[in-house]
Amino acid sequence: MCAGADLVVVTAGATHGTGGTRRDLAAANVALVRRALPPLLEVAPDAIYLFVTNPVDVVTFVAQEISGLPHGRVIGSGTVLDSSRLRDVLAQRLGLSVANIHAVVVGEHGDSETVLWSTATVGGTPLMDVVGPEGGRVHRDERDALRQEVREAAARVIAGKGNTNLAIGLATAHIARSISRDERAVLPVSVRTSFDGVGEVCLSVPSVVGRAGVLGQVPVPVDEAERADLHASAVALRRVIDSVAS
Repeated sequence: MCAGADLVVVTAGATHGTGGTRRDLAAANVALVRRALPPLLEVAPDAIYLFVTNPVDVVTFVAQEISGLPHGRVIGSGTVLDSSRLRDVLAQRLGLSVANIHAVVVGEHGDSETVLWSTATVGGTPLMDVVGPEGGRVHRDERDALRQEVREAAARVIAGKGNTNLAIGLATAHIARSISRDERAVLPVSVRTSFDGVGEVCLSVPSVVGRAGVLGQVPVPVDEAERADLHASAVALRRVIDSVAS
């Protein structure tokens, strides 16, 4: 069914619900990718490959290594869902439409992800300067708590119904639509990136997504703390990659 496909979306894999450590999950799903990807490449050599399987950054990195495809044609769903959850939380906090909230989560889809607070805006106004119509505002001293709320959202959903499917399905459809329609949307997908002192990893940064996959990255300004957090995220991911990708 994948023969000649333009886009292949890979969602298969073990989940956190199957028990074991984070490294166990990475090892299991890396092994799955090693088995499943070569046959896919044989029948769909010109496709863009979009990975949703967790840990998505590690899986995407290994898949790009195995395939030998250009970096922009092997993409992870990254922090597209995390960023949507962040905007929803902020919209509720301010009492405003989520359509007016512009904020992005970058780095690992997981424990070391970070929010680019310095470029977060509401209708072009810096987020921290905005007071909603009912007096709501986001204070600097609650940013860590908000990031933690976003980071733990999946665990709360799993605890409640056993899995996450609808939200990640919508996020994946958003990415797929940008590819199929050549929308060239700027999305925080996971793509191979090089970091000084770390080497190459896959993690999420704002990227232009279109018909050919990731067409380039958008150089979003970051402050010193955000840069340090993003570097720490790259270090954490490289450590997991080194432990399972050999």
